[in-house]
Amino acid sequence: MSSSYSPDKIFKLDAEKKVRLVAAAIFLLAIIAAVFVYPLAWDKTISKINTFSPVAFPSFSKISFKLGLDLAGGTRLVYLADVSGVKEDTASAMSGLRDVIERRVNLFGVSEPIIEVENAGSDWRLIAELAGVKDISQAIALIGETPFLEFKEARSEIDAEKILKEQKNKIPEYLAMDPYFSETNLNGKYIKNAKVEFNQSTYQPEVSVQFDDDGAKIFEELTKKNVGKQLGIYLDGLPISAPVVREAISGGSAVISGKFTIDEAKKLTERLNAGALPVPIKLISQDSVGASLGQDSLNKSIMAGLIGFLAVVIFMILYYRFPGIVAVIALLIYAALVLALFKLIPVTLTLAGIAGFILSIGMAVDANILIFERMKEERRRGRDLAGSIEEGFSRAWTSIRDSNVSSLITCAILYWFGTSIVQGFALTLAIGILISMFSAISVSRTLLRIFVGTRLGEVKWLFGGK
Repeated sequence: MSSSYSPDKIFKLDAEKKVRLVAAAIFLLAIIAAVFVYPLAWDKTISKINTFSPVAFPSFSKISFKLGLDLAGGTRLVYLADVSGVKEDTASAMSGLRDVIERRVNLFGVSEPIIEVENAGSDWRLIAELAGVKDISQAIALIGETPFLEFKEARSEIDAEKILKEQKNKIPEYLAMDPYFSETNLNGKYIKNAKVEFNQSTYQPEVSVQFDDDGAKIFEELTKKNVGKQLGIYLDGLPISAPVVREAISGGSAVISGKFTIDEAKKLTERLNAGALPVPIKLISQDSVGASLGQDSLNKSIMAGLIGFLAVVIFMILYYRFPGIVAVIALLIYAALVLALFKLIPVTLTLAGIAGFILSIGMAVDANILIFERMKEERRRGRDLAGSIEEGFSRAWTSIRDSNVSSLITCAILYWFGTSIVQGFALTLAIGILISMFSAISVSRTLLRIFVGTRLGEVKWLFGGK
């Protein structure tokens, strides 16, 4: 008994089935991404269904977008760093200061803080932007309470007497000097960890400090140099302990004792573990960005994006006809996938980041334009719809690949060398470019393949033919 289907027809049916399955998978993924981006639509529908359904359907997981200071509101603090006592490279010391502050605000759960260092002449400033922290006093406490820990060596009696004499005579350069102890290279930035212990003789709480490898070497040299002398331990400029060094101490361990209560010792330990400041800082400016201002900026950004998207939609449909409609659907899928990724990673969205996302939409459209122009050329040469689709995508791919790879390289450079604002722009643009390659090559081609062999596909005018 012979079959009524030829091998070519069976192959064609299998290919059509595969295209429809891929298209269904793409739409399913897009719907899940869209609901993840805007779960309220799902929840409203499910709540109505649950009123009469015997089975209660669950609501969709709600994860908010992470918004930066310019959108969510928050606090901006500017500190002036006192680098007069820095004996190493100033830029390196400020970099260490930035790392310590960033680690501390992260420890207290501040979402994506922006900590930057600025240099203007001899002035060095630290700028901290804390999104979501509306209480300025809370923001100041997060940074300002970070302790500045110093270890100082005792001066000779001659030097001490000289400084006291000059201070008595009101000599300006001696007034701020400590007559009994001089500064060393050892400070809080070398602390690896700290913990509360109790003195075996007095049973008083103490803070045990472990230095990192560099700090251990400095501490050993310092104690070796000052055997039989006092070593001053200063916290935020005030002396808290001055033990006598009995012998050189190796291993990088030290004990801070200062008649602490248990709570004081615990608090000091927490603050030291969060990071002691390698450079003293002074608050010189504080600003609060209100949520209303941030919401206004967000609304304007969304409106600008919608206007731009609408302009692209009108152009694509009028100029490319049915492929333009396919491109618009692919762009909607693209937008849903990108926004879902922004939530999942998560990406902290700022105005610059939104600008990067909107720019990536333009690049996604550009890829479709290259493909459709190739398709139009093939249609004018007499190719059928299937051949023009495959040839158009094949010939446009190299141009799309090269332009997007060069853009990704630019994004990598911007992210590596740029400030936090530039990094946000580069990150959202890079994610958008990667997803746009998928939407242009896979989504658009799959949607166009669905109409191969259909009555709609035979209308040459709709697909760029004459």
